[in-house]
Parts: sequence; C-alpha cells; structure tokens
Amino acid sequence: MSSACVPAHPESLGPARATTPHAVTGTDRPHHPPPPPRRRPLAGADLSASVAVFLIALPLSLGIALATGAPLQAGLVAAAVGGLVAGRLGGCPLQVSGPAAGLTVVTADLIHRYGWRATCGITVLAGLAQLGLGCLRVARTALAVSPAVVHGMLAGIGVTIAVAQLHIVLGGTPQSSVLANVLALPAQLAHLHPAAVAVSSLTLALLLGWPRIPGRAGRLLGTVPAALVAVAGATAAASLTGLALPRVDLPSWSSHALAGLPEGPVLGIAAAVLTTTLVCSVQSLLGAVAVDKLVAGGTGPQSRIGRSDLDRELLGQGAANIVSGALGGLPVAGVAVRSSANVKSGALSRNSTMLHGVFVVVAALLMVPVLDLIPLASLAALVMAVGIQMVSLHHIRTVTRHREVLVYAVTTLGVVLLGVLAGVVLGVAVAVALALHRLARTRITHEEKEGVHRVHVRGQLTFLAVPRLSRVLHLVPQGVHVVVELDGSFMDHAAYESLRDWRRAHTAQGGSAELTGCRAGVSSPEYGHGPGDSHRPGQRAGHGPGQHAGHGPGPRAGLGPWRRPGRSAGGGHELARGISAFQRDTAPLVREELARLARDGQRPSQLFLTCADSRLVTSMITSSGPGDLFVVRNVGNLVPLPGEENGDDSVAAAIEYAVDVLKVRSITVCGHSGCGAMQALLGSGTGGAATPLGRWLRHGLPGLARLADEGGAGVRLAGRAAADTVERLCLANVVQQLEHLRAHDSVARALAAGALELHGMYFHVGEAQAYLLRRGDADGEGGVFEGVLGTEELPSPA
Repeated sequence: MSSACVPAHPESLGPARATTPHAVTGTDRPHHPPPPPRRRPLAGADLSASVAVFLIALPLSLGIALATGAPLQAGLVAAAVGGLVAGRLGGCPLQVSGPAAGLTVVTADLIHRYGWRATCGITVLAGLAQLGLGCLRVARTALAVSPAVVHGMLAGIGVTIAVAQLHIVLGGTPQSSVLANVLALPAQLAHLHPAAVAVSSLTLALLLGWPRIPGRAGRLLGTVPAALVAVAGATAAASLTGLALPRVDLPSWSSHALAGLPEGPVLGIAAAVLTTTLVCSVQSLLGAVAVDKLVAGGTGPQSRIGRSDLDRELLGQGAANIVSGALGGLPVAGVAVRSSANVKSGALSRNSTMLHGVFVVVAALLMVPVLDLIPLASLAALVMAVGIQMVSLHHIRTVTRHREVLVYAVTTLGVVLLGVLAGVVLGVAVAVALALHRLARTRITHEEKEGVHRVHVRGQLTFLAVPRLSRVLHLVPQGVHVVVELDGSFMDHAAYESLRDWRRAHTAQGGSAELTGCRAGVSSPEYGHGPGDSHRPGQRAGHGPGQHAGHGPGPRAGLGPWRRPGRSAGGGHELARGISAFQRDTAPLVREELARLARDGQRPSQLFLTCADSRLVTSMITSSGPGDLFVVRNVGNLVPLPGEENGDDSVAAAIEYAVDVLKVRSITVCGHSGCGAMQALLGSGTGGAATPLGRWLRHGLPGLARLADEGGAGVRLAGRAAADTVERLCLANVVQQLEHLRAHDSVARALAAGALELHGMYFHVGEAQAYLLRRGDADGEGGVFEGVLGTEELPSPA
C-alpha cells in the first residue's frame, strides 16, 4: 500500500489548470457557505479594531505633522478626514487612510517653497487630479511601476525623515535638505540637549522593547500599541521630572488656517501637484493590494470580504485630499501600519475605519490639554524610528534577488539628493533601461562534441538577436545532427520564423535538428511537439506543460504536464505523451540535479504520509523537489498499529526505513477533504471487511471511534466549523494516525532522543487551503488545525 516517490516542483505545473473533478477514492464535498454573522458581533469587531487603530494614529499623526513643519492640527485633520471620507468612499474597506510618512518629504518641501496655505491648495488640486484618474479607470496602471522604484522611493523618504528628525531628537532644529542636515550633524552632536536626548531615548526604548516583552504578560501587554506606550511613557516621565522641553502647542481651532490659492511659476505648481498625486496614489493603491492579500490569507469572516475596487479607492482618496486640503489638513494616503493593525484586529467592514476617524475628531476637540503635554522630542523619535523602518532589509534582499538593486539604489539616492519626483523619474528610467538591456542581451554559442553540434541560446530571443542567431546557425555544417538549446523566457515571431526556416533548409540537406528547453514556447509539429500542444511564438515561458513557471532552468523543473479539466487521464497514449513531454522539456533541466542525487544518494528531510487520492499533489502543496520528501501513499493515509498489518508490512517498513536508515527529522500525516476512505468508513463501518479494501479500512476504525467519543468538541479547524461529518472524520483520522505512529518502536526511540518531530496536516482540495495541526496538539490529545497563510508585506511601514 505504500510507495516512495520523487515529487515534482509545484511551479512546474504551469498556470492554474485544475485536474478532473472526480477521483477514485471519493468526491470532494463543497462547503456550504456559513450563515452571515449577526449584527452585534460585527459591530463589536469593528469597534475594537477602530480603537486599536485610533491609538496608533493619534501619536503618528502629530509626529508626521511635526516632521513636515505643518501646524500640528493638520495631522489630526488629515487623520479624521482619511477615516471618515476615504473610509466611506474608498474601494478598500479595511484600508486606513491618513497622514503618511511617505508624504513627509513632499509636504515639507512644499511648505518650504510655497507656505502652508498654498500647500493645502496643492493638496486640493492633487485630490482633483486623483478624481480625474479614478474616472478614467487607470488605477491599475500605477501597479505597473517597478517594485524596486516604489521601495527605493520609500527608502529615500525614510532616510530623509530619519536624518531630519535626528536633529530634534538631539535637541536642535533640522535644516532644509538632507545634505545640510548631514553637514550640520557634527555641530549638533557637540551641543546636545540632555533633556531632549533622555526623552527621545526613553521613547525609542519603549517603542522597541514593548513588543518584545516575553511570556504571558507580553502577550497581554502587546495588545496596547507600542507607539502609544512610547509617547505616553515619555510624556509622563517628562511631566513628573519637570524637564524643560518644547512641547506640543495646539492653538485654538478658531485660528486654524484653511487652504489658499498657490502662487508661483505654473510649471512649479504643476510639478508639485503631480508629485503629490503620484505619491498619494501609488502608496494608496499598493496598500490596497497588500490589504487584499492579508484578507485573502485569512480563514475567518474576513476571508469573505471582496477584493478592492482600485478605481473607487482612487476616487475615495481624491475626495479625502480635497476635503483635507480645504480644511487645512495634510495630504492623505493609505497607511500601512494602521491598515495592518485594522486587519489583524479583526475588522470586518469599513465601519472600523470610519469609527477611528470619529475618535480622532473627539480627541482633537476634547483632549487638547493632554496632547499639549507631549514633548516634541518624543514625537521626533517616533517618526525617526518610522523613517528607519522604511529602509526595509527585506525589500533590499528582494530587489537583490531579482537583480534590480541598481534601480533601488538610484531611486533612493535620487529621492535623497534631488527630491521625490526627480528620484522616481530616475528610478523609472533606470528600470526601463535595465529591462531593454536584458531583452537585448542574448548570448549564442556553438560547440561540437562527439559528432553532435550544439547551439546554446541564453537570454530572450527577439528580432535584435536574429542576425547573430542566423550567423551561428549558418556555421553548422550540412547533414549533421544539431541540438538547439533555448534558455530564455521569450521568443518573438521574427526569431521563430528564423529558426523554422533554418530547420527546413537543414533537414532538406539531409541533416536533423532537435530543439530542447522549449522555454520560448516554440510549438510546431516541425519541432517535435505533439498536436495537442498549444504554445505559440511569443508566449511566455512557464505557461505550458512541463514549464518551470517563469524561472530559469533548474533542478526542480516539471516532471509531468498539468492536465486540463475534463481531459482523459488514462491509456497508454496519454502515458506516452507525458513521458515524451518529460524527455523533451524537463529532462534537460533536471538531468544535472538527478545525476547528483543518483551519485550521492537520497537524503530527504521528512517522511510525508498521505492519501493515494489523485487530487493530492504532494510536491505542489509542499513546494518540494527531487530528494526532499520520502513519500508514502495509501488509501486513507492510514498507519496500522504494529502487529495489525494482516500480512502487509509496507507502511511499517517505510516508517522504519525513513527513521532508522534515512534519518528523517520529521514525519507528516496529511489528510484531505472529500476522502473516499473516510466516506466508506462512515457508510459501512466494519461491514466491508470481506474485501481487501474493507480489511485495509479497519485500520481507520480507531479514528471513527475517536470521532464518536469526542462529539462536537473534538478535532476542529481554527476559524470555522467543519463542513460535515466526513470532514470531521478526516481531521480526527489525522490525529489518530499520529498516535499510531508513536506506537512504532523506531518512531518512539527517535522521539525520546529528540531527533524526530511529528506533524499533522489537512488539505482542503476545493479551496486549495492547507492547515497544520497546532504544534502542541501534535504531541497530545487536542486537535486544532490552523490555516497556513501566504505572507505579504505592506508597501510602507507607516
């Protein structure tokens, strides 16, 4: 009943093409949508989330206003308008808008050039521009900007913020530019203000240390935002000790300045409006996409929230900027920290965002005496920390991995030295130049070995490379066997025609030609592809059978095509076609890695015991490749107790071999939804024991007994109830088979020595969602399966 196999890499399976909807072992029963939550829990979830967001937004709004040089009330106005207007009209219900750190440099420069009232007028014009873009439905165009440019822009803004606020932290006054701030730093260090340094240091210590309090106390205290604790702690310390420090000074709202018409050169005003529109729009739209990914990764009520309407989000942001600018507020954009806190606090609708705006209004009207106690050095330290966090090491590693570090560096330096708009334009120019360079850079080599001529093409094969390709191909003698190896991700029509014409001429003269790699999607019977292949010239690599989706050749390319829905899976013809596709497309890519494994032997890190169901593709759901997993598959993912195999020791033998010989470090038992074995157990119990299948299923009876004993309080999924009795049995069976594993001598010895871990896993086929048994439950009697989420970072830390 068991077999060890070498899995394929999931990326080789091409695009999202589903297998046939039926399987031998059973059918997957779809979940019925849960009933809509009652009104009271919804309101409670939104209320608690809005409080959490408000506590983060209040100090940050004041700090960002301080960093820009705007009146401090402007930060509160922007926070309130962002919550009420953008929250009500925007297309991303859970995104929180307000004054953002990414706009600090832009706004500070505008205030320095045109004054505060004119800056408010520019904010209104930027909002009108956003409304126009939203009406033109071009929101998704902003997502075409290279991530390296966006991350570089945020990093440059972060550096500018941090350097400027460092002067306030040290008790001084920031200069007008980054270069001036750097040059003035030695003199500032020579004239420190001890009280400002002390308050700033306390703020930073609380900000960094609060989330790291260990133990149960840390989990409880961690519900209070670190930013609020840092500012409140520093304010309390400064007040109790009587330190003489500049503090927040919120003047009367009756003297609050409203928007005015900007005056100056038309081109300068237009550039200012364009810059504000660009930064506000890109940050808000990227934030909405990131919030969508956070929400989609959940398994609770949040997962039912629809995707954002980006054009509506742009309209909502435009309306918010018009209102904020008209009321004398800072520019408004989607803010990552507050949006992330909103999602993680369990918000279920836009009510949480709007309630946070109401709380800001109440605070601005009733808490002025309390806010006036806050030291400016504390707010500066908070904003400086935000600026430092905007230079993300994760982003740097990502752009380095994708070979776009030059774009990132140029954008960052451009923003720091020349300003946001100039830096972004430079970054886009470098990104375009780099893309053109990669497109035009194609290396073509020719070598002869053992009578076979090999032409190796590395890079994208476009019309720019056709002259070089033709020159190399015509160096190949007539009548010989030629192998053309394509190692790229794109081939245009000109290159395709050139290859086809050359092959026709070469074969007509008695030679033969073989095309390998096929990473450009060349698809013609002339090149050895079967009639069922659907590639065409110019198709991207990785979008067909056996392609290594979008990546270069590697040891984990596909080991078989991903079948289309409804296509027959049986017969020698299909088997032959699959093997042919492997030999043609994949074998050249994996040959080196498999040769290494054949030479060195297998060293898998884990034993993966799962069901034989054809819909369960182990390599796809575990992102594993050749040599990674030692796989055992049987009907029902069952582990017979020692001595009860009834003459079939295959599972026990595989376990002993994996633990004692291969020295695997973990064993995973994986069940799945719609398991036919579990349905058979529920339907017949022990009545089918006369057949081989019935005798085998008797090993699942302990799981059935566990289900009966536990009732409704047994093994469960986190975030939702099991869909039906079959799913409850599938979950209970995984926990039961983990207990059976512990009864095997080899497993017991390895567990006692601390050399082995056991894991439970459940895969819902219809939802493509994996669940892992909580670590503590895998060792005891409990059973809570928690969904595994894909992680996505928000584009800005503030």
